[in-house]
Amino acid sequence: MSSMSRRTLLRSVAAGGAAVAVPGLLTACSTSSGDSDVSNAGKKLAPWPAYRPTTAAPKPDLAPTDAGVQAGYTAYPSDLVKSVARTPGDGSTVKVMSVSFGTPPKPASANRFWAAVEKALGVRIEYTIVSQADYQKKMATVMAGDADTLPDIINLFSGFVLPREAEFVQRRAEDLTPHLSGEAIADYPNLANIPTHAWRDMGRIGGRLFGIPLERPLPGSTLWLNQGLFADAGMTEGWSADDFAAVAKKATSGRTYALGAATGSLFGNAVHSAAHNAPQEWAVTGDGTFLPGCADERFKASIAFQARLRKDGSYHPDATSISQIDLTTLYYNGTVGSMQDGFGAYLPKYRESQGKLTPAAALPYGVGGEPGGIVAARRSFGYTVLKKAKKERVQLLLRILDYLAAPFGSREWELVHYGVEGTHFTRGEDGSPQPTRLGEVENNTNLPLKYLAEGPQVLFVPGMPDAVRALHAWQVKTVPHAVRNASYGLQSRTKNAQGTTLKALLDDTVTGIVAGRLPLSAWDGAVKKWRARGGDRMAEEFAKDHAANT
Repeated sequence: MSSMSRRTLLRSVAAGGAAVAVPGLLTACSTSSGDSDVSNAGKKLAPWPAYRPTTAAPKPDLAPTDAGVQAGYTAYPSDLVKSVARTPGDGSTVKVMSVSFGTPPKPASANRFWAAVEKALGVRIEYTIVSQADYQKKMATVMAGDADTLPDIINLFSGFVLPREAEFVQRRAEDLTPHLSGEAIADYPNLANIPTHAWRDMGRIGGRLFGIPLERPLPGSTLWLNQGLFADAGMTEGWSADDFAAVAKKATSGRTYALGAATGSLFGNAVHSAAHNAPQEWAVTGDGTFLPGCADERFKASIAFQARLRKDGSYHPDATSISQIDLTTLYYNGTVGSMQDGFGAYLPKYRESQGKLTPAAALPYGVGGEPGGIVAARRSFGYTVLKKAKKERVQLLLRILDYLAAPFGSREWELVHYGVEGTHFTRGEDGSPQPTRLGEVENNTNLPLKYLAEGPQVLFVPGMPDAVRALHAWQVKTVPHAVRNASYGLQSRTKNAQGTTLKALLDDTVTGIVAGRLPLSAWDGAVKKWRARGGDRMAEEFAKDHAANT
């Protein structure tokens, strides 16, 4: 694979987000003093920041909805607004750290994108960039280190459960409640433009606000289709599970497979369990009881359905072992007709597949006459915390994050996402930024400022208005049927201590059943073991925290 296409694919994986996501961020810490330190039960809860939607950003062509449909822009705004009144910095050096899905950037001294951002922010940026592969290890070192050596701004990425994460945040990070809670956030208009759902899914620690969330759209794991292949095999709107199986079987022939799955996706289980309307990890009843999705009959039915798809030969033979990057290559070259990825992967999917295929987000199939559901994502792709500092320093750091959180359609957004016009991008026919050769290597994938702070995401594909209309129409149809994980933003001590191990027990059983190595009856035994080893305790802890939050 050429370095160029590999970089493109890394960018694609980063945009998707969900491929690496392990739910359970901001879970409580396993400490000898119990979970009262970081849980919200019995605490006075800081009010969420007062949501003040920006009036500066241009009006979208396709309207958003309160239910979670995104704003859509069929063309790039022609008159960019200014969303930040003055340079936020004071010439000092700011140390920042975040996850990265790109290749390491050129050093600051030889990087014109880096220089332009530093000039706009009015600070010198020292950036510790951590690849996703090294993230857990690096964060363990940082969390165990001396408080003085912490970076000023740290992004905690939601792809992994970091042991004792909430305890670390509570002990070492600045309590941002006085700066951001309620009306206090009005001092930072772009941060006030972050909707409440993002703060809620980030969650509080011990009743306080310690972070700034990276807002994400409602749709989560999505089945991305090669539209032509599936349409030719008989795909129709309102299809049933039987229709889906028949289409997948017909679309598979020779060395072409309808279904590609993805690393960590258990043959694409999230999409199928949601289509069966099974809870996504946790459901909550009207009286506040937490019910595990794995114990729901609909979840078991989705595993049985996938075993049928595998028996039909519709999956790529390496479905459980293939990497997300290699799978993306197979999708673009037509070897696999679909792959599970985050909804945010639409941008690279449309950009990279031009002329090869038309990507489409699959409408869920129905089961037993009921319309199928889609996976509701965590609305916060991680969150950003600040090192403890004097009030003036904290305010400076918040002004920097406020600049980075500029809305789509602003000059600040364009600089942070595309760099400098004439250097990093030129204008396309519709006025949208088109990266230059330099822009392909100097950008916010390789210098990942977007993981420190970002404004609410919108639907926009440069030069492809029909793609935006298709995605918006898909959201209008599917968002009302999104199945949400009820534990998002809540604390559970057991989840933090044992969640990863317990999840592996269930994941291995799903893979074994679908692959035909285990009988379907093995599922009940695995669920029983999962409950006894900590699942039931998690349910109690989540219920307690849920009650405190409501």
